[in-house]
Amino acid sequence: MVGGLTAKYGDRTILDGIDLTVRAGEVRVILGGSGSGKSTLLKNIIGLVRPAEGVVELLGVDLRTADEPQREAVMGRIGVLFQGGALLNSLTVEDNVALPIREKLALPEPVVREMVAMKLALVDLSHAGHLFPPELSGGMKKRAALARAMALDPEILFCDEPSAGLDPVTSAALDALLLSLKKRFGMSLVVVTHELASIEAIADKVTMLGRGRLIADGSLAEVKASGHPAVRAFFNREPESGSARTQSVFEALQEKGAAAPVGDGRLGDRSGGDRSGGDRNRGDRDRSDRDRSDRDRSDRDRSDRDRSDRDQRGGDES
Repeated sequence: MVGGLTAKYGDRTILDGIDLTVRAGEVRVILGGSGSGKSTLLKNIIGLVRPAEGVVELLGVDLRTADEPQREAVMGRIGVLFQGGALLNSLTVEDNVALPIREKLALPEPVVREMVAMKLALVDLSHAGHLFPPELSGGMKKRAALARAMALDPEILFCDEPSAGLDPVTSAALDALLLSLKKRFGMSLVVVTHELASIEAIADKVTMLGRGRLIADGSLAEVKASGHPAVRAFFNREPESGSARTQSVFEALQEKGAAAPVGDGRLGDRSGGDRSGGDRNRGDRDRSDRDRSDRDRSDRDRSDRDRSDRDQRGGDES
């Protein structure tokens, strides 16, 4: 399916010499850390990105040399579940699912509606066909996107991070749904993910990438038994040995505090160093408070004298 694939963005090499084969009815998981090239590999396989070097055959069609009708024909035999769902917010769920059917097949509208209803039933969304994507939960969006990816009964279903952004329960339900559909329709699955629980649940074969290169390939047990440090780090959820760890802000402040000399005038310094600035500030506040108190006392005395004078004039007039 993929042989000696090299992918580049400009002068930057993203994938270097990747080989990959997916057999009929197989669940092939492509895994690796962030930035390892997983999504780029998927884009090359489905023809969204043209490889710099190497061979990409999809269902027997070489995408490098295929003409437009050949590419269109093979694209109608695959389904793609994009990472964010890629639903069109201006269309209802029903119309999103109907989109590839209307694009690829010349069918009467009642038949299209019947096909859409069947696909929504497969993903337990029969009740939500009239809703728009912004009205759906995260899990419902993924299922609606899956229904659209299944609209043309694909021979291979490609899934880019299907459980990304989902809680563990919803993610597990989606994994079970993918396996159920695979068994029911006899299709192959190619799933890009870094979710360990999903990998354990669905993988038949595993391809692991690291820094754009193939570092492990085989069954899940074979890959986990690999001695490659990146493989061990991934499955044990540990940083790779020798990799630099980013220092937290708190740790940096702690180090700075430990290295600072006593009495350096830092905020909160109680070391008995130079406090002249603080003393001046306190002195200014004390003087301001005394001046305010004197003004208040003078105002009260003046008010008392005025009141006494008025009382005295009133007594004289009487």
